[in-house]
Amino acid sequence: MADPSTYRPAAGSIPEEPGVYKFRDPTGRVVYVGKAKNLRARLNSYFADLSGLHPRTRQMVTTAAGVEWTVVSTEVEALQLEYNWIKEFDPRFNVRYRDDKTYPVLAVTAHERYPRLHVYRGPRKKGVRYFGPYAHAWAIRETLDLLLRVFPARTCSDGVFRRHAQIGRPCLLGYIDKCSAPCVGNVTEDEHRQIVDDFCDFLAGRTDVMIRRLEKEMAAASEQLEFERAARLRDDLGALRRAMEKQAVVLGDGTDADVVAFAHDDLQAAVQVFHVRGGRVRGQRGWVVDKVEDMDVPALVEQFLGQFYAEQIDLAAEAPTDGSPVPREVLVPALPADADAMEQWLSRLRGSRVRLRVPQRGDKRQLADTVARNAEEAFAQHKLRRAGDLTARSAALSELQEYLGLDTAPLRIECVDISHLGGTDVVASLVVFEDGVPRKSEYRRFALREAATEGDVAGIAEVVRRRFARHVAGAGDTATEADTA
Repeated sequence: MADPSTYRPAAGSIPEEPGVYKFRDPTGRVVYVGKAKNLRARLNSYFADLSGLHPRTRQMVTTAAGVEWTVVSTEVEALQLEYNWIKEFDPRFNVRYRDDKTYPVLAVTAHERYPRLHVYRGPRKKGVRYFGPYAHAWAIRETLDLLLRVFPARTCSDGVFRRHAQIGRPCLLGYIDKCSAPCVGNVTEDEHRQIVDDFCDFLAGRTDVMIRRLEKEMAAASEQLEFERAARLRDDLGALRRAMEKQAVVLGDGTDADVVAFAHDDLQAAVQVFHVRGGRVRGQRGWVVDKVEDMDVPALVEQFLGQFYAEQIDLAAEAPTDGSPVPREVLVPALPADADAMEQWLSRLRGSRVRLRVPQRGDKRQLADTVARNAEEAFAQHKLRRAGDLTARSAALSELQEYLGLDTAPLRIECVDISHLGGTDVVASLVVFEDGVPRKSEYRRFALREAATEGDVAGIAEVVRRRFARHVAGAGDTATEADTA
C-alpha cells in the first residue's frame, strides 16, 4: 500500500485551471481518470487525511504511485478528454456505464440480401439496425408477432431459410401469412426489402403515415367492393394500433427526451433511464455501480451524462441507429455544477441544441417521479440480492472451515492445477478466491521448470515454492514474465 504523501506534487506546482488528471500505479497503468474546473483544488483533496476520504477513494490513492494532469481551455474540452482517456485506458477505479449485454433489442439485419427481424442481445454489429432496448424479451416478441401480419418479413435463421429454399416449401409462418416467404420466391428481393423498410419506419416513429396509408387503402378497397381485402386491411390497422398501445403515450407534446433518476447510498448508486421518443417510452435501461468518491446527486448526474452519451455516440458510429442517441432534452433530478458546459457538449454530440433541465411540474415531473421510483426499486432489489449473496458465502465458508478443521474460515483460497501434453509442455494454473468470490485479476499461469517431468504433485510443489518465495521477497501477488508462460 503506497503512501500518497510520497508522490504528492510540490506545493504550487498544480495549475488553477480546468483540466483532466490521471493516477497511475507502480507499473505505470492508469487506475483513475478525472476532470476538474480547478486542478489544484481538486487534486489537493486527494492528499488530505486518509481517514477522511471515501473508502474507494482511499483505496485508489493508496494503489496509485503517481499523478499527472493535462490543462485544457474549457470545461467542454475537459469532458471530451476525460471520456477519451477513460475509453483508452479503462481505469479500474472509474465507473463505466456500458451496456451489460443483457438488454434485449429488436435487430434488423439490413446488410443481408433478405433482411431478418429477430430479438438480439450482445454487442452492436455493422450493417444491423437496432430498436430498443426493451426491458423484457417477451415484450419484443409480442410486438413483433402483432406486426408480422402487417409486415410479413423474414424472421427465421439462415439455416432454416436455406433448408426451405432447398425443399421449395415455406415454413409455417409462410402458410399463415406472417412471412412473405422470400425463401421460395413468393416475393422478390426488392419487395421483401420494401416490407422491411416499412417495418423500420413504423418502429422509428413514423406511425401516423402508415396508419393513414392503410386507412386510404381500406377505403379504396371498400369502394371497389373488394370486401375481403378491406377486411384484411381493417385487421392490419387493428394490429398496428394494438402495437402502438404497448408503447404508452407519456408526453402528449411528442417530446424526445431521456429521463434520468438515481437512488444511492454511501457506497453504490442505481441509475434508471427512460428513453422517450415521439412522446412514447421506447426503451428503459438501468445500472447499479460502485461510487468511487463521495458524490451527491449533481455529481452523479455529471458523471453519468459524460460517460453514457459519449459511449452511445461511439456505438452509433459502429452500428448506425435511427436518429441520434442524444435526445433534444435530458431531464435530470438535479443540475450538475457545470450544467452550461454539459449542455454545450451534449449539443455538440447531437449536432443541434440539447436542453438539460430539472422538470418542475406537469407530465414531465410525473414521469420523472416514475423513473425515480424505478431507480429506488432497482436499488432495493440489488441490496437484497447482495445481502443474500453475502449470507450464502459466509455460510459456505463456515461449512468449509468445519469440514477442513480450520481455526478460522478460509477468507482467501488459492487453487493450483497442472496440465500437460503427454508429459511435455507442462503448465500450472492458479485461481484465487477471496470471501468466496473469484479474484480474476490475481489468476496466474506458470510455465514449470524444475518439476516438468516429475509428475503433478512435484509441479504443485514447485508452484507453491515459487509463490511463497515471491511473497517472502516482498513482490506480493504481482506476476512477472518469470511466473507466466
